[in-house]
Amino acid sequence: QVQLVESGGGLVQAGGSLRLSCAASGRTFSSAAMGWFRQAPGKEREFVAAISWSGGSTYYADSVKGRFTISRNNAKNTVFLQMNSLEPEDAAVYYCAAAFRGGLSYYLDRNYDYWGQGTQVTVSS
Repeated sequence: QVQLVESGGGLVQAGGSLRLSCAASGRTFSSAAMGWFRQAPGKEREFVAAISWSGGSTYYADSVKGRFTISRNNAKNTVFLQMNSLEPEDAAVYYCAAAFRGGLSYYLDRNYDYWGQGTQVTVSS
């Protein structure tokens, strides 16, 4: 089992920044690819970013490319999402997720094995 706890959400003005954290415990964190997804009211959950187990590869949704950065610290069992130049359209509940099965697309939520409870990000215009 893996427990994932997100933090760092909050209210920010458009153009501002937030840094989300996801702390993992349980199964070996360093063997999992990690992803961030988000879900806005009335919309389906969507992929935001992912990072390979080593941190050597990162993946982003087109909508956040150049504004968001995913990183991880395996020594501290934590993954981060630095969000800059936030837009009202970025407002959502953000979830981190862990994927232990290799060879699958990081863009699909069904390929992740464990999920956090989510953290709310609100962006005012």
